Amino acid sequence: MYQFIETIRIENGAIHNLAYHNKRLNRTRNWFWKNCTILDLTDYIRPIQSEGVIKCRVVYDKEIREITYAPYSIRSIDTLRVVRSDEIDYTYKSLDREYLNQLYALRETADDILIVKNELVTDTSIANIALYNGSEWHTPKSPLLKGTQRAFLLDQQIIKEEEITLKQLFTYSRITLFNAMITFRKIEFPVGDHIIV
Repeated sequence: MYQFIETIRIENGAIHNLAYHNKRLNRTRNWFWKNCTILDLTDYIRPIQSEGVIKCRVVYDKEIREITYAPYSIRSIDTLRVVRSDEIDYTYKSLDREYLNQLYALRETADDILIVKNELVTDTSIANIALYNGSEWHTPKSPLLKGTQRAFLLDQQIIKEEEITLKQLFTYSRITLFNAMITFRKIEFPVGDHIIV
């Protein structure tokens, strides 16, 4: 049976972007289990009242199967290796990350990978990206996964969707990585020598 995950940021007791997580969870469930009852994560998540950032991990299929909480510490990422895969499909945030892990193993000395599918830049192994052109932040129009933080940033008009080819990648000056746990521009560095093709 398919199993999926939502990873939710809880900071100082406040749950972040819960409406976006609810929307994705129910969209995924409805795709695999037609006309299933809509769930509201508010009924399941119990925010831990503590300082700092907590990672709440929800495992689900048709129903919620497991919820865990753990302190979160950000991983240092300063370099990316470009890895190509035209067959990768991670449309739904699945518990099965085996293929992503195989690609991640190709990073060599880099901290993470930047996945290119059909010559289009997509995501890293753990995050959506945005690239800065000197005036705007552009995020790939066709990411591997439409993340909740990405949806929030698009709604706030902080980032814009663009088709970004591998050839166009180096016309941008800076890159930022973000996901539900990593806030926008928390991990940011120059494109230049930090991305290895």
